[in-house]
Amino acid sequence: MVSILPLKVTGATVERGGKRLLGPIDLELGTAGLTIVLGPNGAGKSTLLRMLHGLERPGTGRVRYAAPREVAFAHQAFVFQTPVMLRRSVLGNLTYPLTAHGTKRAEAEKQALTWLKKLGLAGHEHQRASQLSGGERQKLALARALIRAPQLLFLDEPCANLDGASTRDIERLILAARESGTRILMATHDLGQARRLASDVLFLNKGHIVETAPAPRFFEAPTAPEAQAFLNGDLVL
Repeated sequence: MVSILPLKVTGATVERGGKRLLGPIDLELGTAGLTIVLGPNGAGKSTLLRMLHGLERPGTGRVRYAAPREVAFAHQAFVFQTPVMLRRSVLGNLTYPLTAHGTKRAEAEKQALTWLKKLGLAGHEHQRASQLSGGERQKLALARALIRAPQLLFLDEPCANLDGASTRDIERLILAARESGTRILMATHDLGQARRLASDVLFLNKGHIVETAPAPRFFEAPTAPEAQAFLNGDLVL
């Protein structure tokens, strides 16, 4: 399999309505680890993830994968804060990404049923996905992203609206994906979650990356004043 990483970003910006939301950004995302993106509200966390995934086109600069664009996009996935459900059954949501890429239906259903057992959703396969609880829908959305074993996974605050039990289940799936070799870039507002999951941290403020560091160093001794204020619970100006 062709590797789509590293991902290199040079001078990239995103503008909307004449206002610059992000950048310029210079970044290199390596082949392993779980990078947590932190920053105050409006810092550009979601915009950064969307740009890297191709949902936002940079106005200037370049976003370059180690493989052609169409190959890179075929080997990555994105999970939103509010889970997006297809108008299908629970089983149909999980088989779709497989059959859409050529897997035979019988094999796709076999893999999907295995995932439903992992999710604790065995017996719900014929239920409409929209009828699941919020935590169940988010687990299903994450499983749908992971079922094809993407090389790169973007997570935009996937636990923001979940209770503790659902958050624990989601984090287990995320850590298992990292251990299996999926590179993960995840935005979160939850510092406890960031400490539990991060191998390294990328801190944004006002659309700019102001600090990147291995997780232990970032949480023990951040160098940027904005990051220090954020970890102290102070307002970041």
